[in-house]
Amino acid sequence: MDRDLTLLDRLARLHPAVVADCLDRVDLRNQVLAPHIRPIAPAMRVAGYAATVHCIEVGTVPASQNDWYRNELASVDALRPGDVVVVSTCRGSYWGELLATASAFRGARGVVADAYTRDTLALIDMGFPTFAAGIHCADSLGRIDVDAYGVPIICGGVEVAPDDLVLADHDGVVVVPASVAQEIVEAAEEKVSGENLVRTKLAEGMPVSEAFRTYGVI
Repeated sequence: MDRDLTLLDRLARLHPAVVADCLDRVDLRNQVLAPHIRPIAPAMRVAGYAATVHCIEVGTVPASQNDWYRNELASVDALRPGDVVVVSTCRGSYWGELLATASAFRGARGVVADAYTRDTLALIDMGFPTFAAGIHCADSLGRIDVDAYGVPIICGGVEVAPDDLVLADHDGVVVVPASVAQEIVEAAEEKVSGENLVRTKLAEGMPVSEAFRTYGVI
């Protein structure tokens, strides 16, 4: 499907908390990933389209070297500009510097994984936005494997489908279903405008209760 990269530029100017508030207003109340998924550096933020990856835990290394990392590598080769890699819940180290390097070349904007990452200092030095459940230096080979990509997954307790919108910063990660993407971005932009006005009024001394009654924002 054709994707609107200008919508990502608008999304990138927003914050997950504002977007989550707007999702709540349309009764989409389970769109924020679990709080253990954190950026590996405080200033990291990312906005993009979900490129989903489904992981499973395994206990053996594939017999043929041709099968090592097969779908993990294929999922990276399939990335498109504007993508954010979103990895399902799995206890293993999925991400690292070389995958990030290949992903960046293809125009991917970052990764959100309910799994672990390694090579963290290199990723920080690259400035590649990386949100993960933790840090672990063990290789994925023989521990986790990718059995599918480009399919609906669960990440951090949230259902994520390919091409949903993903927005993440130090506050957390929010997922906007593709079916309401335009509506939610517009609502969030309007809410930011209202918050800016309320911020000014509060700084001038307006009581919080009066500000909320007047502007409906807090």
